[in-house]
Amino acid sequence: MTTLKSFQAEIEAISHEKHIQSIKEAREAHAAAELARHHGKLPPKKETQQQLPVIEVKVDEDKEEEKEVSIEELIMSDESNIDEIQSRLASCLLKGHGERLISLGAHPSPQHTYSLNPSSSTPADTIPNIGTSLTSAQLDKSIEKLKTACIALKAELNDLYRIDKDGRSYGCWMVRLTPRGVEEIMEVRVAVVGNVDAGKSTTLGVLTRGGLDDGRGKARVALFRHPHEIETGRTSSVGGEILGFSPTGQAVIPTSHATDPSDAHSHALAVAKREKLGWEEICKRASKVVSFIDLAGHERYFKTTLYGLSGCAPDYVMLMVGGNAGLIGMSKEHLGVALALNVPIAVCVTKIDMTPPKILEQTVTMLTKVLKSPGCRRIPVFVNTAQEAVDCARYLGQPLGSGGRLCPIFMVSNVTGHNLPMLRTFLNCLPSSQSDDKYVVDAPFEFQISDVFSVPFVGTVVSGVITSGTVQANDAVLLGPDSVGQFMPTAVKTIQRKRASVNSGEAGQSVSFALKRIRRTQVRKGMVLIGKTENPPKAVKRFEGMVMVLHHASTIQPKYQAMMHCGAIRQTVRIVSLDHPSGLIRTGDRAKCVFEFISHTEFLKEGQLILLREAKTKVLGVVTKVLP
Repeated sequence: MTTLKSFQAEIEAISHEKHIQSIKEAREAHAAAELARHHGKLPPKKETQQQLPVIEVKVDEDKEEEKEVSIEELIMSDESNIDEIQSRLASCLLKGHGERLISLGAHPSPQHTYSLNPSSSTPADTIPNIGTSLTSAQLDKSIEKLKTACIALKAELNDLYRIDKDGRSYGCWMVRLTPRGVEEIMEVRVAVVGNVDAGKSTTLGVLTRGGLDDGRGKARVALFRHPHEIETGRTSSVGGEILGFSPTGQAVIPTSHATDPSDAHSHALAVAKREKLGWEEICKRASKVVSFIDLAGHERYFKTTLYGLSGCAPDYVMLMVGGNAGLIGMSKEHLGVALALNVPIAVCVTKIDMTPPKILEQTVTMLTKVLKSPGCRRIPVFVNTAQEAVDCARYLGQPLGSGGRLCPIFMVSNVTGHNLPMLRTFLNCLPSSQSDDKYVVDAPFEFQISDVFSVPFVGTVVSGVITSGTVQANDAVLLGPDSVGQFMPTAVKTIQRKRASVNSGEAGQSVSFALKRIRRTQVRKGMVLIGKTENPPKAVKRFEGMVMVLHHASTIQPKYQAMMHCGAIRQTVRIVSLDHPSGLIRTGDRAKCVFEFISHTEFLKEGQLILLREAKTKVLGVVTKVLP
């Protein structure tokens, strides 16, 4: 498994190099197109809606040292003025797409607080601190400065936590702007995985509707999309639910869930399904939306789960573990896939209200052992306080301590509501999808199709994630590749985001498009929409990739076939040749292979992650070269 870690580091290096190169080329092409448009060679482009209120940020070029001062140090400094804080805060909000976490005071170092192998002999008082130490009065003064700046920017200031201990005070606050439309709402995509009966759908039902479960799974019924799912009680499709957070950080849920506790019949669950909030209503009241991708837990639907993990581009994975069953069955498979795809992981241990204490202790012990193993190298953090929830959201996915990465564990009960507020706080503080460096706005438009619909009186509708660039209604785009590798010209009629109509979309957002002059039979999952540029896109039949065999019962040789997942692409590939001294590869081996698509061409780019699946065989790799 150590070899897997080194291979993943190698993949990250290759992907980063290819990504930087493609960004540079895309930006040059984008700049050339804008220059040509400026000189009248191309039709004028419609003005896009500003993402945030236009705020002029003045930076004195002669004072380069001021750029290095963080917003937190500026707020805590006695020499800074309100205008300076306001200008810097505006710049931070623009970079953070309308949101910023601000830590004031001297916080314990996360590298020492959360460690893979903590030393019991190290007292808590010797843990080094990060930041400037403040007294309670100094912290109050800093908060007043921050409040004044937020009022000037018309932003909301949310108190996440504050700790006063031993004459030292520190805390964390969130500054969040109110979006002017659905286009500006921040989004976080979370894939929910786990074994059968682990409580995935029930937890989502409780989180998104606010009412508690009755202990018999009533909260999950509203999430099912097909009749057979209601009959069997098992999710078999890639479902979706959203949880909105208001500018003040409160969860957007039906108001009537605040029932009278004195009335025995006014249980919140009684209105859980009937009073489901529509997505449009949630978007009107929310400034941040967490999109849950509810994936199937049964082994029969593993290919659907794998497609959701790769095609829906989740930012985080939430692994559900039943407290009474433990980490068994498909939970281990899902954990392995999430680790292979290098997606940050959070764990929820459910059903703690009905699990005997000894069984729950065994589940926690086994989970901790698996997470700390050399194959995972995750730092388990049992979240019980708001500070731990905020820290896990901030540092999730980042190496800490002895090279491990944080993995928050929430011990929750959907019947009693235990620890659900901590889980909501964690979700509220997770960074937005658009903050990721892999989504470039100033580049040509590119969109991956992960689902296709035929809507009456509308026509063909496609949904997916915008991987780069921006798009507006009525923009001309290319759809492809089709069965013969060609790209068809079409146009975006209308755009919807979270079932609400919008005028534009940008990189990192999951949206839906209605296409002009395109029949449903002409579109399939895995196709792309690309903006028209001077260099037409090319479809690929063969490509070269560096792979590593995670598990295979025997050997893999040329002519071996398996199902390949690469983003939204799901197609069988054949190994044409492989570069290995023995001419074949086994479990743990790595090699450079040439692959060929069996059915039709696809649109691939260098640096994309690939995952091969055939029964229990799993092969991880990266596209290193696109072949003609």
